[in-house]
Amino acid sequence: MKVAVFSTKSYDRTFLTAANADEHELVFFEPRLNLETSVLAAGFPAVCAFVNDSLDAKTLETIAQNGVRLLALRSAGFNHVDLAAARDLGLTLVRVPAYSPYAVAEHAVAMILSLNRKIHRAYNRVREGNFALDGLLGFDLYGKTVGIVGTGKIGALTAKILHGFGCRLLGYDVSPNPDCLALGMEYVALAQLFANSDIVSLHCPLIPETYHLIGAEAIGQMKPGMMLINTSRGQLIDTKAVTKGLKSGRIGYLGLDVYEQETDLFFEDLSNQVIQDDVFQRLLTFPNVLITGHQAFFTEEALQNIAETTIGNITDFEQGRTCPNQIDLREVKK
Repeated sequence: MKVAVFSTKSYDRTFLTAANADEHELVFFEPRLNLETSVLAAGFPAVCAFVNDSLDAKTLETIAQNGVRLLALRSAGFNHVDLAAARDLGLTLVRVPAYSPYAVAEHAVAMILSLNRKIHRAYNRVREGNFALDGLLGFDLYGKTVGIVGTGKIGALTAKILHGFGCRLLGYDVSPNPDCLALGMEYVALAQLFANSDIVSLHCPLIPETYHLIGAEAIGQMKPGMMLINTSRGQLIDTKAVTKGLKSGRIGYLGLDVYEQETDLFFEDLSNQVIQDDVFQRLLTFPNVLITGHQAFFTEEALQNIAETTIGNITDFEQGRTCPNQIDLREVKK
């Protein structure tokens, strides 16, 4: 099957090519897929897209008119796709619902440790010959209370790692996870989790109910000086409200691997440009903020899983088999 693969970097080509083994004709495009670049998909029955591609109604209409029948997402999230438009155009949508959950869970814990022990600041100090310890004081994770919002595979693994540190675990989810209960996690209301947690780590999907889950009201409920970690979806957090929380001291530490306006920033080298996002630039001025560019998923194991699942999804579609990773668009509201 001929597949137009958008938003590709060298690592995408490496892992997808290895997983494909010449089964399909993969044509790699570095630009992101949007209305302007949609003409590149002409003549391809399948398009492979990533999280920052713009799959809005106009883009989908254009690629469908040019012969695209399959949208193969190499991501778990699909909030960047106009599902109603995809359904009305008769497109099939498949995704990668799970890839190494260890990658994201371990990155979340790495951010906790780095922020707490101020590794990012100490690294720069030592390189400059400054070995003073003033301003680098941390705290023991042992005995601290960690609130996990969303206890699916990634949230549960994050809880398991932190349990190993001797942390007390609080959880919030519509469906309690037996694995988390076995660790001694106590499921509580969200307000109670915020009020009692020294650290809050977000591991929930982006749906209408979780959009700006962390806003002014939630921040007002949080324990003063708490640590907030988000390796899930950028739009779970109202960045302006969090900035105010940092200024007031309600939020004592902030770790972000995702950002609500990341589309024009992440995955690109902008080191020679002036970043125009004033909200993001303001975050970078805080010494107690650590930001990584959506790299939590970025391990060899995860990239291999993503590539293999993506190729498997495309093969299922080509051969007319039921794909377990297909999104049922019939249930999408008009």
